[in-house]
Amino acid sequence: MDSLSQIVLGGAIAAAVVPAIHRRAALLAGAALGTLPDLDGVLIAAFSDNPVTLMTLHRSASHSLLVLPLLGALIWWLFRRFGHGRVAAAPQRWFWAIELALVTHPLLDAFTVYGTQLWWPLRPHPVMWSSVFIIDPLYTVWLLLGCGVAWFARSRPLARHALVAGLVLSSGYLGWSLLAKSRVDHEAGRALAAMGLGDAPRFSVAMPFNTLLWQVVAMTPSGYVIGERSLIADRGPMTFSSYPSNVQALRQAAEIPAVARLQWFNRGFMRTQVQDGQLVLSDLRMGMEPDYTFSFAVAQAHGDGWQAIAPQQLRPSYRQAGNRGVLKQRLAQLWQRIWREPVAETTATTTGQRPPMP
Repeated sequence: MDSLSQIVLGGAIAAAVVPAIHRRAALLAGAALGTLPDLDGVLIAAFSDNPVTLMTLHRSASHSLLVLPLLGALIWWLFRRFGHGRVAAAPQRWFWAIELALVTHPLLDAFTVYGTQLWWPLRPHPVMWSSVFIIDPLYTVWLLLGCGVAWFARSRPLARHALVAGLVLSSGYLGWSLLAKSRVDHEAGRALAAMGLGDAPRFSVAMPFNTLLWQVVAMTPSGYVIGERSLIADRGPMTFSSYPSNVQALRQAAEIPAVARLQWFNRGFMRTQVQDGQLVLSDLRMGMEPDYTFSFAVAQAHGDGWQAIAPQQLRPSYRQAGNRGVLKQRLAQLWQRIWREPVAETTATTTGQRPPMP
C-alpha cells in the first residue's frame, strides 16, 4: 500500500496498545515503524540498478513474517535496555505496539496485487490477495481520522475510541474487498468455463482507487483475455477480450535469469512482445491494456534464440512527454465504467466462446 496508509496504520495500532499517557509518542513511533519496511527500496537501489532486481527484491526480507518479529524484538530490547523511558515503564504494551506496527505492514501489502514475500527466505510465489488497489482512500481515511483525533485528544478516552473505530472500519473495508473479489471471481469462473478456459490461470484485481470495478485476466495458449466487472452496473455474464502474446519467444528465453525471475515473481502473468529485436516482458497485474507499469526489455534476438541483456525498464505511454492527459482520460473512463455497463459486442470472446488457438 501507499506510504500514508502504512504510516497511519502503524501509528493507530501502536497508539491503541500503549498506555494513554504514551499515546502521542506511540503515534510517532508507530508511524516510523509502519513505514520502516519500505526502506528496502533505498537499500536495494544502493547496490543494484537492475530494474528486475529492484522490482523482485522489494517486499522480500524487510517484509518477511520470519524476519520482522525478530527485528521488532530487537528494537524493543534496545529501547528497554538503553532508553530508560516509556518502553521501560510499560514494557509489555510497548512490545506488542512495536511488533504489531511492523508486522501489519506486510500483511496490508499482501492485499495488493504487487506480491509480498511473506515467507522470505523461503521461495513460494509472493502473496498477492489483490483485493485493494495500492492507493484506496476508503481504506486510509478512517485511520487518518482516528490518528488525527487521537493526536489532539491525547490521553482522553475519546482518543482510544477514535483509534479503535478507525482500525475497525478500515479492517471492515478490507473484509468487504475480499467479499467483492469472491463475487467477481465467481462470475469470472462461470464465463471462462463457458469459453473453455475454466482451468486457465487467472487473477482478479481491484481497479484504481475503488473496490466497485474489477479486472480479471486469464492466460490462454496464445496470449491472454481480459474482462471487467462492475459490482454496481453489470448484470449479465462477464465478457472478455482476447489479446496475443508471443508465447513461443517466452519459451525460448525461459532460461534467461531475468525471464525466470519475473516468471516466478508474477506467476507467469506476463505479456511477451518482440520490439526492435528485443524481448519485452510486461507484468499484466499492474496497468491497463495496452500500457503496463512494469515492462522490461530483457533479451536481444540472437540467431534462432535469445541472448540476455542488461534489463531495461520501459516507460508506459501515459508517462511519456506529451501524453500526460492520457492517464486523466483513462481514470475518467474507469469512473464512468463503474456506473455504466457497456453495450455487448458480437465478437467471439464476448459471446462466451473460446478465443482462437494458435
